[in-house]
Amino acid sequence: MKLIQLIRAAAIALACATAAHAQSPAPITLRFGHVVQPGHPISLGAQKLAEILNTRSNGRIKLMELGGGSIGGEAQQLSAVQGGVQDITLPSATIMGGVIKEFTLLDIPFSFNSAQQVDALLQGPFGQLLMSRLPDKGMVGLDFWETGFRNFTNSRKPIVNVEDLKGLKLRVIPNPLFLDSFAALGTNPAPMPFPELYGALESRAMDAQENPFSVVLTSKFYEVQKYLSVTNHVYTANPVVISRKTWEKLSPADQQLVKAAVQEAGAFQRQTSREASTVARKELESKMQVNDVPPATLARMRELTKPVGEKFAASYDQSVVKVYRAELEKVHASVK
Repeated sequence: MKLIQLIRAAAIALACATAAHAQSPAPITLRFGHVVQPGHPISLGAQKLAEILNTRSNGRIKLMELGGGSIGGEAQQLSAVQGGVQDITLPSATIMGGVIKEFTLLDIPFSFNSAQQVDALLQGPFGQLLMSRLPDKGMVGLDFWETGFRNFTNSRKPIVNVEDLKGLKLRVIPNPLFLDSFAALGTNPAPMPFPELYGALESRAMDAQENPFSVVLTSKFYEVQKYLSVTNHVYTANPVVISRKTWEKLSPADQQLVKAAVQEAGAFQRQTSREASTVARKELESKMQVNDVPPATLARMRELTKPVGEKFAASYDQSVVKVYRAELEKVHASVK
């Protein structure tokens, strides 16, 4: 009798353990792609995100970082996320404009005086409005990370006057707003995927490029460019997007966990990016000839590019443009 009872108890225990195991959430690996090199703040942000996800999920949710453009340029990765082939990426707002053109309102030159102004805009109604447009395009927006303020480098001469830009073969992000803005400054802009840029600068197929300090440093553009001219002409935001197909496979609890982790890592990433920018500039000053472009020249650049921004804004969804302008005005009035 005791033997039968023991057998029954063991069978019940085994059944309960099997059921519990069957009901436990399956392990998840999220493929996170980007185009920058190790050490860049975006890569550091990805590593922070991997750490948070691992801790919060007790090791069940892992992040696979695929950096350096190893799986394609920004546009290619964005397409892969839309199709569900890749899980997460964070293209520039410029590249995102190829899917939802209103994202490129963020690319209108000389719109911001500080990173804090950008934060106020993107964490408010305008940023939320942009993100709300993504599910119809096969993606879900999780947060805004950053590459930061962009500056010119070239192999010819320092940029002191607008005339110094004339005729430079300038690589730009493949986007009409960038093309027209830099054409208005007198350059010969040419679109090119980021992974091809170093080789083009090295061969002198391109004279110049524009990117934040951290990108110039981690991509070693100082090896093939002599001059760096500080303009802070455009701030590059990087919306972190997850494939809608991936998102819908996650449980509501995992969706909440992933979004909270991306936002926590985003706060770290933006702070790291801004600290790295200061450090990167100092290091670049020992490798390149660096100059601050005079305020009068910056004012002239703003004047030349303003009609371009107005032209593109006129072709966008005016309900979005209205929110953008209203929120930007508030930001300029309240944030330095």
